[in-house]
Amino acid sequence: MDLVIRDARVVDGTGRPSYRADVALADGRIAEIRRPGAGPRPWAPRTLDATGLALSPGFIDMHAHSDLALLRDPAHTAKAAQGVTLEVIGQDGLSYAPVDDRTLAEVRAQITGWNGDGADIDFTWRTVGGYLDRLDHGFAGEGIAVNAAYLVPQGTVRMLAVGWEDRPATAAELDRMKRLVAEGLEQGAVGLSSGLTYTPGMYADDAELAELCRVVARYGGYYCPHHRSYGAGALRAYAEMIELSRTAGCALHLAHAVMNFGVNEGRAPELLALLDAALADGADVSLDTYPYTPGSTTLAALLPGWAGEGGPEAVLARLRDDATAARIRHALEVTGSDGCHGVTVDWESVEISGVWDSALAPYVGRSIARSAHERGEEPWATARRLLLEDRLGPTILQHVGHEENVRTIMRHAVHTGGSDGILHGAKPHPRAYGTFPHYLGHYVRELGVLSLEECVAHLTSRPAARLRLPDRGLIREGHRADLVLFDPETVAAGATFEAPRTLPTGIPYVLIAGRFVMEDGHRTDVLAGRTVRRTPTS
Repeated sequence: MDLVIRDARVVDGTGRPSYRADVALADGRIAEIRRPGAGPRPWAPRTLDATGLALSPGFIDMHAHSDLALLRDPAHTAKAAQGVTLEVIGQDGLSYAPVDDRTLAEVRAQITGWNGDGADIDFTWRTVGGYLDRLDHGFAGEGIAVNAAYLVPQGTVRMLAVGWEDRPATAAELDRMKRLVAEGLEQGAVGLSSGLTYTPGMYADDAELAELCRVVARYGGYYCPHHRSYGAGALRAYAEMIELSRTAGCALHLAHAVMNFGVNEGRAPELLALLDAALADGADVSLDTYPYTPGSTTLAALLPGWAGEGGPEAVLARLRDDATAARIRHALEVTGSDGCHGVTVDWESVEISGVWDSALAPYVGRSIARSAHERGEEPWATARRLLLEDRLGPTILQHVGHEENVRTIMRHAVHTGGSDGILHGAKPHPRAYGTFPHYLGHYVRELGVLSLEECVAHLTSRPAARLRLPDRGLIREGHRADLVLFDPETVAAGATFEAPRTLPTGIPYVLIAGRFVMEDGHRTDVLAGRTVRRTPTS
């Protein structure tokens, strides 16, 4: 044995009642679990007294945007300090593999607001396998802070095979996309993601998506869509994805499955009824959410889909042209753009959270409406100027959620936790630093929305089952020693909207492969993270 954790309250990830035990670790795995009175206590050169602490499997962030952060920041304390031991990246249909030189430049420009422009990253890869190898190499060959799994991004695949045109793919282009998805899965990706309110992924129709999902199904992966609307057409969009997955025979995981905007206030039960009907019919469906009401994305994402045709430079050209900019404004403020989920934009609800150009920093933390009022101009004029001057770089918080919907959805049997955390920007959403302790502190201890055992299952075994990881997500002998020790009485998110980079409290120890990445509440220099790759089934 390498380490014995003594007298822990074991919350094992099953959802069943917790129990007291000693847990011994050896060679990066759980070697023995010994309850009181069950024989001699295990011995190891090192012991850790866990009196008063809960021991759970490591938390799995089912929706992360750490695609470059894992390569940029060896500490990655934003996630390690929350008890996250595995992140699923490649989300929303946009990431950095597979690419060629052209698409790499385009995707870097498009999601600068999510990850920065990557000027500090050596983009040595072009394939999914190359990217995963780069993550495994990490920093000086030592690895990365936490484990990572990857989804093939459908928007990037379409960018590579079709370009930025709003049209159906040709037969040859579709064949190429299917090959790219298959190659990504063969190289270790766990599934396919889409961003169906982001260009160019949104230009794919359901028939095209179904063909790609059939490939995913052959490899035992899952489809993770950011679907076509979280606003006016939300329920229709959820139903569309369920039907698509049924048609393709592919497992489905609904990304950040929220019900936002005024049109959906109090309508979460309708979403859950839709899910329950699909599950009763044999569908393989799960979802993730973050425990906050505001959303977060880029300012450019609100633009109508037609404005994105041709790529980032074409968008900027349209914004410079007064007549075209007037059409964009009409779509945003009068008809409701598809980028804003079919709802007319409320500029008071749109808060700038980050900019690329430091000269624009005074806008951060203010709503578009407030900044426009201070400048004596229309909100669209402010938004347009920010998009142009920051070259589509601004990120936003969008205050459009409803607390009762958040609580209702997180109770569902197929719910898992996902931060959707954007780490870039001066004032990011606090979910990037606070999602998992916020579940445990606010929604478990303070509100009692979930029991501790139920919540841990949502954050551990359920996502591990979706990822088909047979030796993670539970505290069992033989399982990987990816573990979290936290104090149920004090665990809390430190991050707030005013101070979003504040670390949590009450999580003193986090282990990956039996090695401490957090010890006594401080980040160690251990880089125990590796990629978690799917083994192809065909």
